[in-house]
Amino acid sequence: RFIGHLDVMRFFQKAIRRAGIDIAYSSGFSPHQIMSFASPLGLGVESRGEYLDIQVNEPMKNPLNAQEMKERLNAACVEGIEILRIVRLPDNAGNAMASVAAASYTAAMKQDESVRQAGVSLSDFSCLEPVIPDFLAQDQIFITKETKKGVSRMDIRPGIFSLSVHDGVLEFLVDASSAGNIKPYALLDALLSFAGKETPPFWTVQFTRLETFTRTADGKLIPLGDVGEAF
Repeated sequence: RFIGHLDVMRFFQKAIRRAGIDIAYSSGFSPHQIMSFASPLGLGVESRGEYLDIQVNEPMKNPLNAQEMKERLNAACVEGIEILRIVRLPDNAGNAMASVAAASYTAAMKQDESVRQAGVSLSDFSCLEPVIPDFLAQDQIFITKETKKGVSRMDIRPGIFSLSVHDGVLEFLVDASSAGNIKPYALLDALLSFAGKETPPFWTVQFTRLETFTRTADGKLIPLGDVGEAF
């Protein structure tokens, strides 16, 4: 959660070289490794697992299998970063970023002393449970979004797929596609505003991404890890 996305990308570029993986490079004046992260993780947000696509040059003889690639990469990784699984994607699969449709998150109030000293009154999100049905019953839920072109309004209601509170922790599944990406803090702010509560500072809330999803041909959401096959 304390490592920026660009640093994570640079780390994997080096790890792949050290592991001796024959990764493909783009053409042009400044070639770069062909890799794609499913959804770059925001600074301060935890994650239970991320997805990375790479394109490799497959040799004619003695190609590496998934287990050998995983062992080589993990040997080149630092403590705390581990490759869990490698699969081969079908030829018609888009890259990871283009495939993302949704993501599931939790949001929990931090319980350390610095949060209490900051004067934050919320200890958890149990107070939001009674207002969630009315919040979701709205036809439209607008948030203000700042872009390079200025400030715009965005209706996030179509992109909220589920929302609930369990043991004081907010759990939600939201649109994470490039066209309709809903940031977790923006949803929390909209919900607290609807409940008449003040939104605590970002650093007092621990957001955790649980899973990233893509859509099948029939519109069903499935984890990105379910795409591809062992080799």
